[in-house]
Amino acid sequence: MYGVVTRNEPELSWEEFDAAFYEVKDVTGRAAEPVADGINMVSCFGDNAAAEENPDLVPVSAEGDLATRDQPYFDWAYVCPTHDRYREGLLEIVADAAAVREDVRLDDVGFPREEYCHCERCEAAFADSGFDDWAAWRASVITEFVAEARERVPGDLYLTLYPDPYPGHVYERAGLDLDALARYVDEFVVPLYDMAYATTYWLEILARGFVDELDAPFAIELYAVNVDVDNLVKATDVAAEYAETVLFGYDASNARATIRRRQADDRDGEQFGP
Repeated sequence: MYGVVTRNEPELSWEEFDAAFYEVKDVTGRAAEPVADGINMVSCFGDNAAAEENPDLVPVSAEGDLATRDQPYFDWAYVCPTHDRYREGLLEIVADAAAVREDVRLDDVGFPREEYCHCERCEAAFADSGFDDWAAWRASVITEFVAEARERVPGDLYLTLYPDPYPGHVYERAGLDLDALARYVDEFVVPLYDMAYATTYWLEILARGFVDELDAPFAIELYAVNVDVDNLVKATDVAAEYAETVLFGYDASNARATIRRRQADDRDGEQFGP
């Protein structure tokens, strides 16, 4: 199966795509109305606009570092997953999206990194939680949020993972307990982005790692913007060996060209006769 991730509503109905995902909230904080023709995507705890407007939302490390784009390792700003009012707003967005199309995808779910969050709210919540282990408490926060989202999604629930299949890494980094989340998630999505895909051995390594790490179906999402079609075909060949679905991010025209090229190659390879 092939799919597209797009911000352009007309591309959702292109016949080459078996699945289409539409951003109704992205990491900039930009919001759009949910659509019926695509699976609506919600960036949960990545939100530049919210972080800039209300610094109290931003996760903080024990050393006092805020999880914003000012840090060298963050491409966008984060919101603390324990902020009740923000979570309630997210769940309303999820419910509104599910009312238009039953399937929903959750993006940017989790804590920013291992060292977050040590805001007063998190410290108090951990102290009152009954957990002795900080990592286990963080995972419970995220699992509870996904469970609440699940209650609002009557169709399939998709969840994007950080692209690190090494055992325990997404748990330690983001608070994602994959076994616990699999009870609520119908399909995980793993973005394996590259600007060129000039080589694909690393893609195969990561994809195979997720086969070992996940007991649930997953899709691989490739970056399609300004990527040479020949290279994108090769990357698709690799991803398709391991994933249920191959998605293409943010360039539907390049994605369509890649799918057509791959289908043509498959037809050229057919042999008939005894």
